[in-house]
Amino acid sequence: MHVVVLGAGIVGLACAWQLKRDGFDVSVIDRAAPGAGASGGNGAQLSYSYVQPLADPSIWKQLPKLLLSPTSPLKLRPQLDSLQWRWALQFLAACNGHRSRATTSELLALAARSRAGFEAMRADIAPDCDFSATGKLVLYASADGLAGAQRQLELQRGMGSQQRLVNADECIAIEPALASYRSQIAGAIHTPSECAADCLKVCVALEQALRARGVRFLLGTEINGFDRRDGRIAAVRTTAGAVEGDAFVMALGTASHRLGRELGAYLPVYPLKGYSITLEVDPAAGAAPTVNVTDSSRKVVFARIGSRLRVAGMAELVGHDASIPAGRIETLVAATRAVFPQAGRFESLQPWTGMRPATPTGVPIVGRLDGAPANMLFDTGHGALGFTLAFGSAQRVSQALGA
Repeated sequence: MHVVVLGAGIVGLACAWQLKRDGFDVSVIDRAAPGAGASGGNGAQLSYSYVQPLADPSIWKQLPKLLLSPTSPLKLRPQLDSLQWRWALQFLAACNGHRSRATTSELLALAARSRAGFEAMRADIAPDCDFSATGKLVLYASADGLAGAQRQLELQRGMGSQQRLVNADECIAIEPALASYRSQIAGAIHTPSECAADCLKVCVALEQALRARGVRFLLGTEINGFDRRDGRIAAVRTTAGAVEGDAFVMALGTASHRLGRELGAYLPVYPLKGYSITLEVDPAAGAAPTVNVTDSSRKVVFARIGSRLRVAGMAELVGHDASIPAGRIETLVAATRAVFPQAGRFESLQPWTGMRPATPTGVPIVGRLDGAPANMLFDTGHGALGFTLAFGSAQRVSQALGA
Protein backbone atom coordinates (compact mmCIF):
# COMPACT_ATOMS: atom_id res chain seq x y z
CA MET A 1 0.00 0.00 0.00
CA HIS A 2 1.29 3.45 -0.95
CA VAL A 3 0.64 6.04 1.78
CA VAL A 4 1.18 9.74 1.07
CA VAL A 5 1.97 11.79 4.18
CA LEU A 6 1.11 15.47 3.89
CA GLY A 7 3.49 17.40 6.13
CA ALA A 8 7.16 17.11 7.07
CA GLY A 9 7.08 18.46 10.61
CA ILE A 10 7.86 16.13 13.48
CA VAL A 11 4.33 14.67 13.40
CA GLY A 12 4.42 13.90 9.67
CA LEU A 13 7.97 12.55 9.77
CA ALA A 14 7.27 10.33 12.78
CA CYS A 15 4.26 9.02 10.90
CA ALA A 16 6.36 8.34 7.79
CA TRP A 17 8.99 6.55 9.91
CA GLN A 18 6.39 4.31 11.58
CA LEU A 19 4.61 3.54 8.31
CA LYS A 20 7.87 2.63 6.57
CA ARG A 21 8.86 0.47 9.53
CA ASP A 22 5.52 -1.33 9.25
CA GLY A 23 6.04 -2.15 5.60
CA PHE A 24 4.16 0.59 3.76
CA ASP A 25 5.42 2.39 0.65
CA VAL A 26 5.62 6.05 1.73
CA SER A 27 5.85 9.50 0.15
CA VAL A 28 6.07 12.81 2.04
CA ILE A 29 4.96 16.20 0.68
CA ASP A 30 5.63 19.61 2.23
CA ARG A 31 5.95 23.16 0.98
CA ALA A 32 9.07 23.71 3.12
CA ALA A 33 12.04 21.84 4.58
CA PRO A 34 11.57 19.20 7.30
CA GLY A 35 10.84 20.82 10.65
CA ALA A 36 10.53 24.30 9.16
CA GLY A 37 7.13 24.99 10.75
CA ALA A 38 6.08 24.65 14.38
CA SER A 39 8.68 21.91 15.02
CA GLY A 40 11.86 23.85 14.34
CA GLY A 41 12.24 26.07 17.39
CA ASN A 42 9.81 24.46 19.81
CA GLY A 43 10.31 24.12 23.57
CA ALA A 44 12.42 20.93 23.12
CA GLN A 45 10.90 19.23 26.16
CA LEU A 46 9.54 15.69 25.88
CA SER A 47 6.82 15.80 28.54
CA TYR A 48 5.74 12.18 28.70
CA SER A 49 4.54 12.21 32.32
CA TYR A 50 3.41 15.81 32.96
CA VAL A 51 0.72 16.81 30.48
CA GLN A 52 -1.62 19.21 32.31
CA PRO A 53 -4.01 20.52 29.60
CA LEU A 54 -4.21 24.22 28.86
CA ALA A 55 -8.01 23.81 29.03
CA ASP A 56 -8.26 23.45 32.81
CA PRO A 57 -10.65 24.88 35.44
CA SER A 58 -7.82 27.05 36.80
CA ILE A 59 -7.96 29.14 33.61
CA TRP A 60 -11.14 30.90 34.80
CA LYS A 61 -9.40 32.49 37.77
CA GLN A 62 -6.40 33.50 35.65
CA LEU A 63 -8.39 34.72 32.65
CA PRO A 64 -8.76 38.46 33.51
CA LYS A 65 -5.03 38.85 34.16
CA LEU A 66 -4.08 36.70 31.19
CA LEU A 67 -6.20 38.73 28.80
CA LEU A 68 -5.66 42.23 30.21
CA SER A 69 -2.05 42.37 31.39
CA PRO A 70 0.35 43.84 28.77
CA THR A 71 2.98 41.27 29.83
CA SER A 72 0.56 38.35 29.76
CA PRO A 73 1.79 35.12 28.14
CA LEU A 74 -1.69 34.77 26.61
CA LYS A 75 -2.89 37.17 23.95
CA LEU A 76 -6.12 37.32 21.99
CA ARG A 77 -6.49 39.49 18.91
CA PRO A 78 -10.06 39.06 17.63
CA GLN A 79 -10.22 38.24 13.92
CA LEU A 80 -13.01 38.19 11.37
CA ASP A 81 -12.63 34.45 11.50
CA SER A 82 -15.45 32.15 12.58
CA LEU A 83 -12.94 29.41 13.40
CA GLN A 84 -11.22 31.60 16.00
CA TRP A 85 -14.47 32.39 17.79
CA ARG A 86 -15.77 28.83 17.57
CA TRP A 87 -12.44 27.49 18.82
CA ALA A 88 -12.31 29.96 21.74
CA LEU A 89 -15.85 29.08 22.86
CA GLN A 90 -15.09 25.36 22.65
CA PHE A 91 -11.88 25.95 24.62
CA LEU A 92 -13.74 27.71 27.42
CA ALA A 93 -16.36 24.95 27.45
CA ALA A 94 -13.51 22.45 27.95
CA CYS A 95 -12.17 24.31 31.01
CA ASN A 96 -13.88 22.07 33.52
CA GLY A 97 -12.69 19.32 35.82
CA HIS A 98 -14.31 16.40 34.00
CA ARG A 99 -12.90 17.33 30.60
CA SER A 100 -9.47 18.16 32.04
CA ARG A 101 -9.25 14.76 33.78
CA ALA A 102 -10.35 12.94 30.63
CA THR A 103 -7.81 14.87 28.53
CA THR A 104 -5.04 14.13 31.01
CA SER A 105 -5.82 10.42 30.81
CA GLU A 106 -5.87 10.41 27.01
CA LEU A 107 -2.64 12.39 26.70
CA LEU A 108 -0.74 10.27 29.22
CA ALA A 109 -1.76 7.07 27.42
CA LEU A 110 -0.67 8.49 24.08
CA ALA A 111 2.55 9.88 25.57
CA ALA A 112 3.51 6.46 26.97
CA ARG A 113 3.17 4.95 23.50
CA SER A 114 5.11 7.85 22.08
CA ARG A 115 8.02 7.41 24.51
CA ALA A 116 8.35 3.79 23.36
CA GLY A 117 8.16 4.86 19.71
CA PHE A 118 10.74 7.60 20.15
CA GLU A 119 13.12 5.21 21.89
CA ALA A 120 12.65 2.65 19.10
CA MET A 121 13.51 5.35 16.56
CA ARG A 122 16.62 6.39 18.52
CA ALA A 123 17.77 2.78 18.74
CA ASP A 124 17.17 2.40 15.00
CA ILE A 125 18.78 5.50 13.47
CA ALA A 126 20.72 7.06 16.40
CA PRO A 127 19.98 10.71 15.53
CA ASP A 128 22.46 13.37 16.65
CA CYS A 129 19.83 15.48 18.43
CA ASP A 130 21.28 16.57 21.82
CA PHE A 131 19.02 14.12 23.65
CA SER A 132 19.03 14.18 27.46
CA ALA A 133 17.00 12.48 30.17
CA THR A 134 17.66 14.72 33.16
CA GLY A 135 14.06 15.14 34.36
CA LYS A 136 11.87 18.21 34.77
CA LEU A 137 10.91 20.69 37.46
CA VAL A 138 7.63 22.61 37.16
CA LEU A 139 7.99 25.65 39.42
CA TYR A 140 5.13 27.34 41.29
CA ALA A 141 5.35 30.78 42.84
CA SER A 142 2.40 30.61 45.24
CA ALA A 143 0.79 28.23 47.70
CA ASP A 144 -2.44 28.30 45.66
CA GLY A 145 -0.59 27.34 42.49
CA LEU A 146 1.22 24.58 44.31
CA ALA A 147 -2.03 23.21 45.73
CA GLY A 148 -3.50 23.00 42.24
CA ALA A 149 -0.33 21.30 41.03
CA GLN A 150 -0.58 18.75 43.81
CA ARG A 151 -4.11 17.86 42.70
CA GLN A 152 -2.80 17.33 39.16
CA LEU A 153 0.07 15.27 40.56
CA GLU A 154 -2.35 12.98 42.42
CA LEU A 155 -4.46 12.62 39.29
CA GLN A 156 -1.45 11.73 37.15
CA ARG A 157 -0.02 9.42 39.82
CA GLY A 158 -3.22 7.42 39.64
CA MET A 159 -2.59 7.07 35.92
CA GLY A 160 0.94 5.77 36.36
CA SER A 161 3.13 8.91 36.41
CA GLN A 162 6.04 8.96 38.86
CA GLN A 163 6.38 12.45 40.34
CA ARG A 164 6.82 14.15 43.68
CA LEU A 165 6.24 17.51 45.29
CA VAL A 166 9.48 19.25 46.33
CA ASN A 167 10.21 22.44 48.27
CA ALA A 168 12.48 25.29 47.20
CA ASP A 169 15.61 23.83 48.80
CA GLU A 170 14.99 20.50 47.11
CA CYS A 171 14.58 22.31 43.78
CA ILE A 172 18.02 23.84 44.15
CA ALA A 173 19.53 20.49 45.15
CA ILE A 174 18.06 19.03 41.93
CA GLU A 175 19.03 22.05 39.78
CA PRO A 176 21.71 24.29 41.36
CA ALA A 177 21.31 26.94 38.65
CA LEU A 178 18.02 27.93 40.36
CA ALA A 179 19.82 29.16 43.49
CA SER A 180 19.35 32.88 42.81
CA TYR A 181 15.64 32.32 42.09
CA ARG A 182 14.90 30.58 45.38
CA SER A 183 12.75 33.38 46.84
CA GLN A 184 10.32 33.04 43.91
CA ILE A 185 9.76 29.31 44.38
CA ALA A 186 6.95 28.09 46.66
CA GLY A 187 7.59 24.54 45.49
CA ALA A 188 7.67 22.39 42.39
CA ILE A 189 6.68 19.10 40.84
CA HIS A 190 9.70 16.96 40.00
CA THR A 191 9.40 14.33 37.27
CA PRO A 192 12.74 12.48 37.05
CA SER A 193 11.94 10.62 33.83
CA GLU A 194 11.33 13.60 31.51
CA CYS A 195 13.59 14.22 28.51
CA ALA A 196 14.63 16.87 25.99
CA ALA A 197 16.05 16.97 22.47
CA ASP A 198 16.48 19.29 19.52
CA CYS A 199 13.34 18.63 17.47
CA LEU A 200 14.75 20.18 14.30
CA LYS A 201 17.77 17.86 14.44
CA VAL A 202 15.40 14.91 14.87
CA CYS A 203 13.46 16.03 11.79
CA VAL A 204 16.63 16.32 9.70
CA ALA A 205 17.85 12.89 10.84
CA LEU A 206 14.48 11.31 10.07
CA GLU A 207 14.47 12.74 6.56
CA GLN A 208 17.96 11.41 5.87
CA ALA A 209 17.15 7.95 7.25
CA LEU A 210 13.84 7.74 5.40
CA ARG A 211 15.36 8.79 2.09
CA ALA A 212 17.99 6.08 2.51
CA ARG A 213 15.18 3.56 3.00
CA GLY A 214 13.31 4.54 -0.14
CA VAL A 215 10.80 7.12 1.09
CA ARG A 216 10.07 9.70 -1.60
CA PHE A 217 10.15 13.38 -0.55
CA LEU A 218 8.55 16.24 -2.47
CA LEU A 219 9.74 19.33 -0.61
CA GLY A 220 9.12 22.91 -1.70
CA THR A 221 5.83 21.58 -3.04
CA GLU A 222 2.48 23.26 -2.43
CA ILE A 223 -0.68 21.19 -1.97
CA ASN A 224 -3.53 22.63 -4.03
CA GLY A 225 -6.33 20.13 -3.56
CA PHE A 226 -7.49 16.57 -4.14
CA ASP A 227 -8.75 14.41 -6.96
CA ARG A 228 -11.57 12.09 -5.92
CA ARG A 229 -12.85 8.90 -7.44
CA ASP A 230 -15.73 6.73 -6.17
CA GLY A 231 -15.84 8.56 -2.84
CA ARG A 232 -12.13 8.14 -2.17
CA ILE A 233 -9.07 10.32 -2.75
CA ALA A 234 -7.24 9.18 -5.85
CA ALA A 235 -4.48 11.79 -5.78
CA VAL A 236 -3.34 14.99 -4.14
CA ARG A 237 -2.84 17.90 -6.52
CA THR A 238 0.45 19.71 -6.02
CA THR A 239 2.69 22.21 -7.79
CA ALA A 240 4.79 19.20 -8.80
CA GLY A 241 1.78 17.48 -10.37
CA ALA A 242 -0.70 14.92 -9.10
CA VAL A 243 0.59 12.41 -6.55
CA GLU A 244 -1.45 9.22 -6.43
CA GLY A 245 -1.78 7.03 -3.38
CA ASP A 246 -3.84 4.31 -1.78
CA ALA A 247 -4.16 6.26 1.46
CA PHE A 248 -3.26 9.74 2.68
CA VAL A 249 -2.34 11.18 6.08
CA MET A 250 -2.91 14.87 6.76
CA ALA A 251 -0.22 16.08 9.18
CA LEU A 252 -0.20 19.71 8.08
CA GLY A 253 -0.57 21.41 11.44
CA THR A 254 -2.65 24.57 11.27
CA ALA A 255 -3.26 24.15 7.52
CA SER A 256 -5.22 20.98 8.27
CA HIS A 257 -8.42 22.90 9.04
CA ARG A 258 -8.65 24.49 5.61
CA LEU A 259 -7.86 21.32 3.66
CA GLY A 260 -10.05 19.22 5.93
CA ARG A 261 -12.97 21.51 5.25
CA GLU A 262 -12.36 21.02 1.52
CA LEU A 263 -12.83 17.29 2.14
CA GLY A 264 -16.02 17.75 4.15
CA ALA A 265 -14.56 17.35 7.65
CA TYR A 266 -14.47 19.91 10.45
CA LEU A 267 -11.13 20.02 12.25
CA PRO A 268 -11.13 22.41 15.25
CA VAL A 269 -7.43 23.21 14.81
CA TYR A 270 -6.32 26.80 15.40
CA PRO A 271 -2.81 28.27 15.67
CA LEU A 272 -1.52 29.00 19.16
CA LYS A 273 1.40 31.22 18.30
CA GLY A 274 4.49 30.72 20.43
CA TYR A 275 8.01 32.11 20.58
CA SER A 276 11.44 30.90 21.53
CA ILE A 277 15.01 32.04 21.88
CA THR A 278 18.12 29.86 21.87
CA LEU A 279 21.36 30.95 23.48
CA GLU A 280 24.79 29.46 24.00
CA VAL A 281 25.23 28.51 27.64
CA ASP A 282 28.00 29.38 30.07
CA PRO A 283 29.76 26.04 30.68
CA ALA A 284 30.57 26.92 34.31
CA ALA A 285 28.95 24.60 36.84
CA GLY A 286 25.64 25.97 38.15
CA ALA A 287 25.37 28.73 35.54
CA ALA A 288 22.85 27.14 33.16
CA PRO A 289 20.36 24.39 33.95
CA THR A 290 20.83 20.79 32.94
CA VAL A 291 17.37 19.80 34.20
CA ASN A 292 14.33 20.91 32.18
CA VAL A 293 12.44 23.68 33.95
CA THR A 294 8.95 25.09 33.47
CA ASP A 295 8.07 28.32 35.27
CA SER A 296 4.30 28.03 35.59
CA SER A 297 3.74 31.66 36.62
CA ARG A 298 5.64 33.01 33.62
CA LYS A 299 4.38 30.24 31.28
CA VAL A 300 7.96 29.78 30.05
CA VAL A 301 9.90 26.54 29.55
CA PHE A 302 13.67 26.05 29.65
CA ALA A 303 15.37 23.06 28.03
CA ARG A 304 19.07 22.28 27.76
CA ILE A 305 19.96 20.99 24.29
CA GLY A 306 23.67 20.31 24.13
CA SER A 307 25.61 23.54 24.60
CA ARG A 308 22.47 25.64 24.12
CA LEU A 309 19.48 26.68 26.21
CA ARG A 310 16.07 26.78 24.54
CA VAL A 311 13.61 29.18 26.16
CA ALA A 312 10.03 29.08 24.86
CA GLY A 313 6.64 30.40 25.81
CA MET A 314 3.51 32.42 25.09
CA ALA A 315 0.21 31.39 23.54
CA GLU A 316 -1.37 33.90 21.19
CA LEU A 317 -4.65 33.56 19.30
CA VAL A 318 -3.79 36.04 16.58
CA GLY A 319 -4.31 34.05 13.39
CA HIS A 320 -1.44 33.20 11.07
CA ASP A 321 0.76 36.16 11.97
CA ALA A 322 4.40 35.11 11.59
CA SER A 323 5.91 38.41 12.80
CA ILE A 324 8.20 38.41 15.84
CA PRO A 325 7.50 41.51 17.98
CA ALA A 326 10.54 42.69 19.87
CA GLY A 327 8.50 42.86 23.07
CA ARG A 328 7.81 39.13 23.05
CA ILE A 329 11.49 38.31 22.69
CA GLU A 330 12.29 40.79 25.45
CA THR A 331 9.81 38.94 27.69
CA LEU A 332 11.69 35.67 27.13
CA VAL A 333 15.03 37.37 27.74
CA ALA A 334 13.70 38.93 30.95
CA ALA A 335 12.40 35.55 32.13
CA THR A 336 15.76 33.94 31.45
CA ARG A 337 17.67 36.69 33.25
CA ALA A 338 15.30 36.37 36.23
CA VAL A 339 15.40 32.58 36.53
CA PHE A 340 18.92 31.84 35.26
CA PRO A 341 20.88 35.12 35.31
CA GLN A 342 24.23 33.43 34.59
CA ALA A 343 22.89 31.09 31.91
CA GLY A 344 24.87 32.34 28.94
CA ARG A 345 25.40 34.93 26.24
CA PHE A 346 22.37 37.07 25.42
CA GLU A 347 23.86 38.84 22.42
CA SER A 348 22.91 35.97 20.09
CA LEU A 349 19.38 34.76 20.80
CA GLN A 350 18.11 33.14 17.56
CA PRO A 351 14.51 34.41 17.96
CA TRP A 352 11.81 32.16 16.49
CA THR A 353 8.04 31.91 16.24
CA GLY A 354 5.81 29.00 15.36
CA MET A 355 2.10 28.20 15.02
CA ARG A 356 1.19 25.32 17.32
CA PRO A 357 -1.83 23.47 15.85
CA ALA A 358 -4.16 23.21 18.84
CA THR A 359 -7.57 21.69 19.47
CA PRO A 360 -9.82 23.24 22.14
CA THR A 361 -9.44 20.29 24.52
CA GLY A 362 -5.76 19.61 23.85
CA VAL A 363 -6.44 16.10 22.49
CA PRO A 364 -5.02 15.68 18.97
CA ILE A 365 -7.07 14.44 16.03
CA VAL A 366 -5.69 11.05 14.98
CA GLY A 367 -7.37 8.68 12.52
CA ARG A 368 -10.42 8.91 10.28
CA LEU A 369 -13.13 11.56 10.55
CA ASP A 370 -16.80 11.53 9.66
CA GLY A 371 -17.45 13.34 6.41
CA ALA A 372 -13.96 12.84 5.01
CA PRO A 373 -13.04 10.13 2.49
CA ALA A 374 -12.23 6.84 4.22
CA ASN A 375 -8.69 6.71 2.81
CA MET A 376 -7.77 10.09 4.36
CA LEU A 377 -6.46 9.85 7.90
CA PHE A 378 -5.63 12.82 10.11
CA ASP A 379 -2.68 13.37 12.45
CA THR A 380 -2.89 16.93 13.68
CA GLY A 381 -3.89 19.23 16.54
CA HIS A 382 -1.12 18.30 18.98
CA GLY A 383 -0.67 21.86 20.28
CA ALA A 384 2.46 22.32 22.36
CA LEU A 385 2.89 18.53 22.67
CA GLY A 386 3.65 17.69 19.05
CA PHE A 387 7.19 16.52 19.78
CA THR A 388 6.01 14.56 22.82
CA LEU A 389 3.09 12.81 21.11
CA ALA A 390 4.33 12.41 17.52
CA PHE A 391 5.48 8.79 17.69
CA GLY A 392 2.45 7.57 19.64
CA SER A 393 0.13 9.20 17.10
CA ALA A 394 2.14 7.59 14.30
CA GLN A 395 1.49 4.15 15.78
CA ARG A 396 -2.25 4.83 15.87
CA VAL A 397 -2.27 5.90 12.23
CA SER A 398 -0.34 2.83 11.16
CA GLN A 399 -2.69 0.56 13.08
CA ALA A 400 -5.71 2.25 11.53
CA LEU A 401 -4.24 1.44 8.11
CA GLY A 402 -4.02 -2.20 9.04
CA ALA A 403 -0.40 -2.62 10.11
